[in-house]
Amino acid sequence: MRTQPSTRPEPATRTLAAPPSLGPLLARGALLSPFKRPRPDAPVPATRLVLPGVRVDLARLAAYERVCGFATGPDVLPVTYPHVLAFPLAMRIMAGRDFPLPLLGLVHTSIGITQYEEPTATAAYDLSVRVEGLAPHRRGTEATVLTEARADGRLVWESRSTYLARHKAHGETPGDAAREPAPDGAGPSSREEPGTAPNKEPETPPASAEWRLAQDVGRRYGAVSGDRNPIHLHPLTARLFGFPRAIAHGMWTVARCLAAYGPQSAVEIRADFRAPVLLPGTVTYAARGPAFELRTGDRVHLTGDVRPLPPGTRASGEPDTAAPTG
Repeated sequence: MRTQPSTRPEPATRTLAAPPSLGPLLARGALLSPFKRPRPDAPVPATRLVLPGVRVDLARLAAYERVCGFATGPDVLPVTYPHVLAFPLAMRIMAGRDFPLPLLGLVHTSIGITQYEEPTATAAYDLSVRVEGLAPHRRGTEATVLTEARADGRLVWESRSTYLARHKAHGETPGDAAREPAPDGAGPSSREEPGTAPNKEPETPPASAEWRLAQDVGRRYGAVSGDRNPIHLHPLTARLFGFPRAIAHGMWTVARCLAAYGPQSAVEIRADFRAPVLLPGTVTYAARGPAFELRTGDRVHLTGDVRPLPPGTRASGEPDTAAPTG
């Protein structure tokens, strides 16, 4: 069970006039990475970035829906789309000098989403991102990043993503380090959490569909999300970071599974990234009740669940006093 980050004073708010450009941020984060010395007691950026009045580009939204398998046309955002809208803010923080974890090799290990009401495609959103804190992990240090989306002052959507920086932890032996998987590459990506067994869990959901994934899935998702991490784009660039082929974005795998799972309104979603999906490839989508997963044979890539919020649930403690979820 993960240790929750400790509480800390409310961060100062910095308001941006436009979304940051991801390309320069990725380059800056890569250049700074060798100088980072991650540890769980390091200070985190004392700033909450805010981007107000964000409007959805409907053409880009439709392209995202097609790539991820969502129905196009409804005036409702896919439950994963606010993450895409706010991702440049998260990258702005994680690529900065005061973020203590190196962007190179940073592993996106999980995401938890709480959607209080269905966000519409035509609303204006005030987006905010901040680092809640760091926590020790058996394979290094993990950061929790809180993202929020508000419409007309109401918190309609929030997520907590965990990102792991792998380094020698207290009590780790040289044999443990030798069993570590290859680095992920430049920037936050999703892959098997070190030390996680790839075997199926008990009560494995039954197979619902088989998907054949083309080699260009990473390039197509990168075009609609802005996340052009080289490990997703081409076999040659993926090999530079230890992968035999390009791998699918973790957030694409979540979105594709949730598109198959069905409509979500007021829900809580939890997804854990277990192992990378190599491209091209064939994967099996499985679901039963609240649980879903993506696997290839006995190798599980992603596990998750979708649970409705109790009727009348509203965000409490506006704007930032909600307790961290597990």
